[in-house]
Amino acid sequence: MSNNKKNIFWDRMQNLDRRYIYIVVALAIIIPLLIPFNSKTYITEPVENLYKKVDSFTEREDRAILMCFMHDASTMPELFPMEVSILRHCFERKIKVFTICFFPTAAPLIDYAINTAKEVGGFDVRSGIDYCNFGYKPYALFLPILLGMGEDIAEAVETDSEGRKVENLEIMKNLKNYNELNLVIDFSASASVQTWITYARVKFGANIGAGITAVMAAENYPFLQTGQLVGMLGGLKGAAEYEKLVDVFAAYESEDHLNGRPFSKEIVKETWIPITDKNIPYQFKTARIGMNAQSVAHIMIIVFIILGNIG
Repeated sequence: MSNNKKNIFWDRMQNLDRRYIYIVVALAIIIPLLIPFNSKTYITEPVENLYKKVDSFTEREDRAILMCFMHDASTMPELFPMEVSILRHCFERKIKVFTICFFPTAAPLIDYAINTAKEVGGFDVRSGIDYCNFGYKPYALFLPILLGMGEDIAEAVETDSEGRKVENLEIMKNLKNYNELNLVIDFSASASVQTWITYARVKFGANIGAGITAVMAAENYPFLQTGQLVGMLGGLKGAAEYEKLVDVFAAYESEDHLNGRPFSKEIVKETWIPITDKNIPYQFKTARIGMNAQSVAHIMIIVFIILGNIG
């Protein structure tokens, strides 16, 4: 190709109508969502550690986890798959789980997440016995409730989302404070997890985990390095990893392990779960399907950057 023809080609590229670029990017995102393809999901240490901590509470009457929904619908694409995966993990392994929120817009998201995990998975779990939704509490009560649960959960949160007295619920048997409610997972697009670290972790020794948007991940890595966070799910990638771990371990059934199997790095490396598997409901693999679209979109952007710089 002559230099003249090369110049004409790059001139056309530089003057390309931007609407064509938008169409290409849109197709790069839409097609992988409509036609999922199998791709590898590699497990990172922060996700692995959080999974193992949750799993250590399996069938224990004296342990429970608290999931705090500190976000609204705008961050659902990243955070909602995490919440469904952890709820599914708890329901699969008979782990007591509590939920709470301090934004009114998060209250319906809790119900949606619980119903999705419960109904899609076909779990026979009951409110007040296997799980408890504290529901929406005004943000002004965030710190009083956080500190109060370090002394007595039933006094800090007197009623659940259905108006029942928390102290009378069967799920509260053997549970008093953070000694038993020993893991708090904060799902947020802000720095609220640092409040849990500052008070629940430092004052009462509670274990804290984080489910955060991708842009917040870098800010929270120092807390992983110091051990103030036991684990973290960062963005859609973290959610996809947790989905895989639940499929490989918590939802595993065989003659020897009817209710899941213990975590093993060797099994993680050897086991490949295709997201095109019809036996896995769509709601339990949304993050992995989303990662396909995200990966293709990132590649397209990189290609555009290279072409733009060459031009």
